[in-house]
Amino acid sequence: MNTRYDDMYQAASRYYVQGETMDAIAKQLGLSRSSVSRLLKEARETGLVRISLADEAGSRSPLAASIGRTFGVRVHLVAVREGVSEQRRFDQVARLAGRLFSEAVTDHCVIGVAWGVTSSLVVRYLQPKPLVDSIVVQMNGGTNQWSSGIPYVGEILQSVGDAFNSRVVYFPVPAFFDYAETKNAMWRERSVQNVIALQHRLDVVVFGVGCLKGRVPSHVYTAGYMDDADKLQLSADGVVGDVATVLLREDGSWRDIGFNERASGLNPAELARVPRRFCVVADPSRAAAVVGALRAGTTTDLVIDDGTARAVVDRL
Repeated sequence: MNTRYDDMYQAASRYYVQGETMDAIAKQLGLSRSSVSRLLKEARETGLVRISLADEAGSRSPLAASIGRTFGVRVHLVAVREGVSEQRRFDQVARLAGRLFSEAVTDHCVIGVAWGVTSSLVVRYLQPKPLVDSIVVQMNGGTNQWSSGIPYVGEILQSVGDAFNSRVVYFPVPAFFDYAETKNAMWRERSVQNVIALQHRLDVVVFGVGCLKGRVPSHVYTAGYMDDADKLQLSADGVVGDVATVLLREDGSWRDIGFNERASGLNPAELARVPRRFCVVADPSRAAAVVGALRAGTTTDLVIDDGTARAVVDRL
């Protein structure tokens, strides 16, 4: 063990565990106070120190308890001041989700990430936590007829890989195939089967809830994955949104939606096999889609702001 790491460990242990002041630590280690401050900062950034906060009081509120009882999920509620911008709302919820997700991942785990507007914000707030022998797996395809999707999806996945020192496995298939027969043929390819096998070993996942008509546009409905005729057909079929590009109705049904035969993401039945499933949402206009996702059994942990939570309860 090198001298700097030993100093960093000693400083972190004395400061966070034993409650000593930085001045006292500096004197004991023969360093300046500013050097101790830098050691503590480095200890946090490298994951040697992992700071955890108790759940917000709001998570034990009647509103959170109501949703938790109804759907059998843990609700992590963020109090957001009325009148804040949509971006600020998303940011506050993403901050809590990033912390909770970082606490949930462990050594040797397989981590699933569904790309989207919400996930792109959550990954900004992941706490560095170097893991041993962990893998990050893309949960749904990202290409469409206009784009490979690689820059957008790749940035999200790689951010998770960097935060946890994990190997990243991409899923280089379309988000939606043109023909179900093409998807079925592709699913027989060994390269695709290797990714699907990892998806079936997932220990913890994070995803947002897409909404067909949300106030904050969902990437899957605005970035060339569907045309206007597709969206009209989905509305006619009663679709309100999606999880990992698998489309849902508000009653939680999804199996008889024709579009799902061409979707590449994990469906609710497959998701239900994953021990920890973080659903992150911060948009009251997505309430119907959130209800559909919860009724479909996609979620174990719901990270949500109070305004969106009230909108969800109102839908019920």
